[in-house]
Amino acid sequence: MPLWLSCSPAGLPYDPASGAELLAMLRVALRCLYVDGKADFVYFSMHDEAAPAEALSWQQARQAFKGMYRQSAPPLAQAADLRLLGAGRALAPLRQAAALLASDWGMASEVWSCPSYTRLARDGHEAERWNLLHPLARPRAAHIHDCLQDATTPVIAVTGYTQFIAAQIGAFAPGAFQALGADSLRASGAALDPRWIVLTALKSLAADGRLPPAVIGEALRRYGLAAAA
Repeated sequence: MPLWLSCSPAGLPYDPASGAELLAMLRVALRCLYVDGKADFVYFSMHDEAAPAEALSWQQARQAFKGMYRQSAPPLAQAADLRLLGAGRALAPLRQAAALLASDWGMASEVWSCPSYTRLARDGHEAERWNLLHPLARPRAAHIHDCLQDATTPVIAVTGYTQFIAAQIGAFAPGAFQALGADSLRASGAALDPRWIVLTALKSLAADGRLPPAVIGEALRRYGLAAAA
């Protein structure tokens, strides 16, 4: 269903990570549909929650409805080495991966919840089209650009659905980009878990020249992933 909806311009698919996200975005959706008169429909995936989540502020809710909002960041004195984006059920292992990257490798991460990669991609294409048709006007910035700016920090986008869902935003993410989905490791029989997210992040940093390539082999051995790879 989310794959089909990503190709249906009349609807907006969302994959909330918690009941708190769902409730917050539902309020914004009702305002858009019944107050602002948007002629669309909205589809929400719902999952069982492993733990209660904090309520979103109105600003976070509006950003979530646009496709993404930041959940956590390193301290102000520390720059992020990675930007980790996750949606729905993929957000929990993503947060675990951020903890492993910090404790095992000393890498600081920003964590972003992305309830709709499809909304982000459509917004990016709309901004590009508007800027092409209005070359003398002030350029419009897509929501993903407002969030990530022009930093070259590597971006890892994870979804519990097929990799294509997260890969939609690749053209609009600054810096190195990698998408992971439920089908990413199917050929090897491995599950998409925090260790594989960490490995993908380390490979991205090594490819970007920020870590020596030897860390990939070390990570494979440390997490017992060599056999699965």
